[in-house]
Amino acid sequence: MPRTRDQINALLQELDSAPADSFEDQDLDFKEWIGRSREKGVDQVVEMAVCMANGGGGTVVFGVRDGVIGRAQSLLGVPLEIDVNRLVKAVYDRTDPKLTPVFEDLPIGLGTGRLLLMHVHGGLPPYTDSQGRAKTRIGKDCQPLTGSLRRRILIETGETDFTASCIDARVHDLLSAAAMEQLRDIARREQAPDDLLRLSDMDLLDALDLIVAGQLTYAGLFLAGHPDTLKRLMPRWVWTHARLSSDVETGDRMDGCDALPIALGRMLDRIMADNPISTLELGLFHHEYRAYPEIALREALMNALCHQDFRIGGPLLIRQYPNRIEIANAGGFIGGIAPDNILHHRPVPRNPLLVNALVRLRLVNRMNLGVRRMYQAMLIEGKEPPALIEEGESVLVRFRRQPISGQFRLFIAEEGKAGRIPSVEQLLILHYLLAHPELDTDTAAPLCQRTEPEARELLVEMETALGYLERGGSGRSTYWSLRPDLHRRLAGAGHPERDRRIAWEAAKTRILSVLQERARRGDPGLANEEIRQITHYDRNQVVRLMRELRTENPAISLEGAGRSAAYRLESRPK
Repeated sequence: MPRTRDQINALLQELDSAPADSFEDQDLDFKEWIGRSREKGVDQVVEMAVCMANGGGGTVVFGVRDGVIGRAQSLLGVPLEIDVNRLVKAVYDRTDPKLTPVFEDLPIGLGTGRLLLMHVHGGLPPYTDSQGRAKTRIGKDCQPLTGSLRRRILIETGETDFTASCIDARVHDLLSAAAMEQLRDIARREQAPDDLLRLSDMDLLDALDLIVAGQLTYAGLFLAGHPDTLKRLMPRWVWTHARLSSDVETGDRMDGCDALPIALGRMLDRIMADNPISTLELGLFHHEYRAYPEIALREALMNALCHQDFRIGGPLLIRQYPNRIEIANAGGFIGGIAPDNILHHRPVPRNPLLVNALVRLRLVNRMNLGVRRMYQAMLIEGKEPPALIEEGESVLVRFRRQPISGQFRLFIAEEGKAGRIPSVEQLLILHYLLAHPELDTDTAAPLCQRTEPEARELLVEMETALGYLERGGSGRSTYWSLRPDLHRRLAGAGHPERDRRIAWEAAKTRILSVLQERARRGDPGLANEEIRQITHYDRNQVVRLMRELRTENPAISLEGAGRSAAYRLESRPK
């Protein structure tokens, strides 16, 4: 979606502390105007219009240099003589299909005094320039629109939805009564509409748009087809579950080519047979928890089933190791989705007709909640969330086997009773701060897959409204940490290596001791880099550490500047 002037203005205010490219996203790019040649400048405008249109639309801000910090250095502006009407005509004349972006001037008090916003709305890609050249937006980059990317765009727009194709055969000859009943059962458990589930087999499939002109679609076959029919008409569809004792040794294995509801049940049964239970006492009750939460596994399997690419070879593969489970489906990420934005990206179905039917049956949703449910199911038990990895033309979800944290699970239960259910982003922050002493917005933003302003707002809410965090530092050096009482409660006793206060105070004691020894011997003081080597903290943490230490010990001074600056303890007079 194109950005508004207010949104762009808000980002421009941050350029004194961060470069413009740090704010770029799938739908936003900053470009320095090419001033050496008007023709080159127009070429860049056309190229960016095509790129953004192929990537789903967005805004390009011309006149901003990226890679530098400071408004004066970044906001160079666009020459005042550049005519917007000529740019509109140039883009229209030189694109196929025709693009008509909207240009908007944004006055600034720096550079030429003018930035130029180009808003491009997503349409029906692929788009090229008049010579057939094209790029597409993937994350923060414009990449050449290769053959595989063109194919991916056709998939995303639904123009090559394999599951929407029809099968020239009698519908009754293709169906499995067992698959139809299993489909009804799992839809009933998800509270699908009763009037829908009471329909006959043919009427149900017709109501789900799975029968077109009296012929069954491949989506209908995948949901309710007989195994023999599936094997014959969808030979590339197969699922495999294998138990492996190590990375090189295999155990027992099972393969299938069943319809979705039966395949889902059989895969879950295989996984759950080796998914041990631990008992946790919460108050007066004893609760049982699996090593891998069933809801997380189910969401991962449904996600893999929905996004399986039936046109390419490769099974839906489940590898179950003693210490992890990996679920991989054929077909890579599409529509700009990536592991670092998947929590908030709009859903992009690979098989739209199939997904639409599953939505009607309540087996999946249109709000892209499946991945968030996977994350939440792991995080509320004090476990790391799953890892999502793109490996060529496949996507892999990896769950690590981890013990449940009783303290963390009890805390989440009590928060829920009080009407405070932590979001996935809040859970990610709590989980991070149990393993690290502090968190700043630079780290929180990619952790939560949010912008820095959104991450700051989230941290402030957890500090002021929820009381989970406390703040330290100021300005760009602001950081947040768990409140000491909450840290002790969640981490438990006897974990000094995870207690940030103990570690922080120990670091100050260690540095003070070293400074005393160096002062006694008459040696030079310690530079920031040397203190980092001793404490294993980063540069900003060392600055804060030494600020506290100097407050507590006025005899410590900072001498010099830049790389030659060093902390020194004044020798006491004899």
